[in-house]
Amino acid sequence: MPSPIPVTRLLPRDFGLKVGVCSSPLTKHSGDASLRVPVSKFHGKLVCRLWSSVIHWRELCDLEPIGSGGFGFVFKATYFGETVAVKRVKCAKNKLASRQSFWAELNAAHLQHENLVRVIAASTQANGDDLSGASGDSVIGTIVMEYAGDVNLQQVIYSAAEQLRPESCVRYAVDVARALRHLHAHGIVHLDLKPANVIVSRAGVCKLADFGCSFKVELVHDRAASARRMEIGGTYTHRAPELLRGEDVTPGADVYSFGVTLWQLITREPPYEGERQHILYAVVAFNLRPDLNKHVFSPAGPGCRFKELLRRCWSAEPSQRPSAGQLLKELSEFPS
Repeated sequence: MPSPIPVTRLLPRDFGLKVGVCSSPLTKHSGDASLRVPVSKFHGKLVCRLWSSVIHWRELCDLEPIGSGGFGFVFKATYFGETVAVKRVKCAKNKLASRQSFWAELNAAHLQHENLVRVIAASTQANGDDLSGASGDSVIGTIVMEYAGDVNLQQVIYSAAEQLRPESCVRYAVDVARALRHLHAHGIVHLDLKPANVIVSRAGVCKLADFGCSFKVELVHDRAASARRMEIGGTYTHRAPELLRGEDVTPGADVYSFGVTLWQLITREPPYEGERQHILYAVVAFNLRPDLNKHVFSPAGPGCRFKELLRRCWSAEPSQRPSAGQLLKELSEFPS
């Protein structure tokens, strides 16, 4: 099916002019059953600046399943001799949401930043014979990404033997805020920021991953795009109240999620307990937020400063929340 997404939204301006076969449904040549798109000058060099719209399947080998979910499957693999992660997006019951999730994964594909997981290549081709271990579900597309690390921030938070030190919390939070600042500067909101979507490298650097719920702010007044966004949703414990009400997307939604993530870093507890629908209602109607009366937020030490920052991140009014740049400035002023 031809993609409803314009070519200019997917391909960088300086994409190479060579043409090669790929399943990405951007242009179709008459008399040819193959779907073709411009191909970048990507010939075995993973350090290239731009992502490729062609996956060189013969170079993708040694696939090892490392995760699965409603979206599909994730593999660890080798691509042109380098370790990568491969995400195979399957067609779920809601086909529209599945397709939109795949294309949303590419919203930030043209960006390169040390705190963002980089996209290397993507295709609507599955090449399922090579992705062993997956089910027989139909596939929307495949994405090859840098392999950023073996653990995510969720595992760091909840598997540690002891409480994370305040300076560690600040260091992780700064990395995430840097990722948000770069995204927001390019008009992209993540919309599913949570510890499980932050990869921690062996060097201890956080990289924001999983853009399946992301959204381009320029489309906020596009009714069709907004409707597709509502199909995807996000993680309810981290979702801003204005999004639960179906209101417009702003970067403030990510700042709200950042606050919940920072709270988890500090407390090492789940944000809420209880039934999902009760929590959603309380967040919207009664300004329910994670508990700020815990001992870690005592007036002595950095707890008080964290508490004040979290309160502003969780403001019911998105315009009252700090920007990602302001978050960075304030976090840099925390005592080391």
